[in-house]
Amino acid sequence: MMKIDHDDKLIAEIAAHYREILRLIGEDPEREGLLKTPERAAKALVDITQGYRQNPLEIARKAIFEHDGSKIVIVKDIEFYSMCEHHILPFFGKVTVGYIPKGKMIGLSKLARIVESFARRLQVQERLTAQVCALLAEAMPTDGVIVACNAEHLCMKMRGVEKQDSSTTTLDYCGRFETEPALRDEFMRLLNF
Repeated sequence: MMKIDHDDKLIAEIAAHYREILRLIGEDPEREGLLKTPERAAKALVDITQGYRQNPLEIARKAIFEHDGSKIVIVKDIEFYSMCEHHILPFFGKVTVGYIPKGKMIGLSKLARIVESFARRLQVQERLTAQVCALLAEAMPTDGVIVACNAEHLCMKMRGVEKQDSSTTTLDYCGRFETEPALRDEFMRLLNF
């Protein structure tokens, strides 16, 4: 991940809110250990929500190439970190993307950048999975796209039900993956699902 240039005015505004949150939960924002925490937290929040300032379709279209080969292309285990929009707590895991080229292919690193662009927003896993699938289907001609996402959610581990070993898997697909169950089965076999 490249270093992000921070907008000083934005950071100051967010930091003021963090300072007030610290006070509201019973902390002293003037305590030595917390003096710079509001600014650090503001910068972290801007970093982990950088997806709002990116255009995933533009990212994808920068690396579409002619291709008349593969029957299926799969990029496994693209790690991601996101923030649950319900509790503003992290969830993280891996996304696997598969697609059937139809005269075009996408640069492999762009698949990771697309996942990152959608993950770096307040998000839910179900939407993240669907957004990656829909974006790829829109960005280039394919005969089908399939996306699997497996993640752990700190909102399930740190609060509420506190289930430490839980994980969630979501799947979205279109094209031939939707109409030909054998293709979905092949994808799942390749993932060891």
